[in-house]
Amino acid sequence: MVIKPKIRGFVCITSHPAGCAAHVQEEIAHVAAKGALPGPKRVLVVGSSTGYGLSSRIVTAFGFGADTVGVFFERPSSNGRPASAGWYNTAAFTEAAEAKGLFAGNINGDAFSQEIKDKTVEMIREKLGQVDLVIYSLASPRRTDPETGEVFKSVLKPVGAPFTAKTLDTDKKLIVEQGIEPANEQEIADTVKVMGGEDWVLWMDALKAGGVLADEAATLAYSYIGPEVTHPIYRSGTIGKAKEHLENTAATLRDKGIPAWVAINKAVVTQASSAIPVVPLYVSILFKVMKEKGLHEGCIEQMTRLFAEKYGNGNPETDAEGRIRLDDWEMKPEIQEAVKVIWPTVTTENLEAVTDFAGYQDDFLKLFGFNYDAVDYDAETEPDVPLDA
Repeated sequence: MVIKPKIRGFVCITSHPAGCAAHVQEEIAHVAAKGALPGPKRVLVVGSSTGYGLSSRIVTAFGFGADTVGVFFERPSSNGRPASAGWYNTAAFTEAAEAKGLFAGNINGDAFSQEIKDKTVEMIREKLGQVDLVIYSLASPRRTDPETGEVFKSVLKPVGAPFTAKTLDTDKKLIVEQGIEPANEQEIADTVKVMGGEDWVLWMDALKAGGVLADEAATLAYSYIGPEVTHPIYRSGTIGKAKEHLENTAATLRDKGIPAWVAINKAVVTQASSAIPVVPLYVSILFKVMKEKGLHEGCIEQMTRLFAEKYGNGNPETDAEGRIRLDDWEMKPEIQEAVKVIWPTVTTENLEAVTDFAGYQDDFLKLFGFNYDAVDYDAETEPDVPLDA
């Protein structure tokens, strides 16, 4: 079949296997160009198939030379329908890792469930013995409590007061005003339940109880703070409350004797961030400014810098709150001042002139394996790609 991008709102419902493979190879090449990095040799990545999780797995495998286990929830192809991008990404990663002589174990299922935790422990015990580093990089709109079976759903809402701001309708290329009513207490609690640190602790407890966590094993999770313009819907909103809980969870894990840190990452285009009001417009402006300053980074550049410069092979450079600040370039005063100058001037008419919306769109399509020059998107493509998961 010929596979073209089909976009509905902020989601692309198709993905291209050859394009996703090109995406993975591009990230592998970036890491390989940096040379060997010191780091752990047995790594578990929970949420390993897209975005920061995928890039983390690539850096640890092709930088550290680590054997990895990846946990993800992706859809295979069926009835002529393409698989999800994460499925194709993982298939390409697995092939490349095995060609290099590395173990790449894959577990596809609900990472919030006890069943998947048990399967992961079993695979680690059988294939790796133990793991030295656990990267927790889950992004999900809902979570089923493994004990009660209750389903919790996260929401993207402000807290305390309504929020109205300029935003970008990426589908229609329009600058619009969007108003959002504040979350109630239950919605806040549910969002924390889904996107906070509770499941991170459950993962670490399961690994430790299963005897597959090495004595000196450490763990990392990812968060975001961002600028004031996004705070009402992000850092001060429901998702921000969840991220604060995630960051506080690192201290909880350290109290349990497990070295744990949260890395505060830069704004990038991901499937999750595309859904957040205000963020696509901010990112489009930010990309323009940071590219002009020579400071732009995507997921793989961020994760490479994390492990090459910030992580310190288990002795990371942190801020006063114990967080690893990978957003240090984004939050430079000169970068943020330049964004503030552009922000009020953006209109539908001048969008592409004063922002890097073209770069935003390119990154978005590449998430799903499109816009790669080396791929013939008019050619017949086999959507059924096997993956041992």
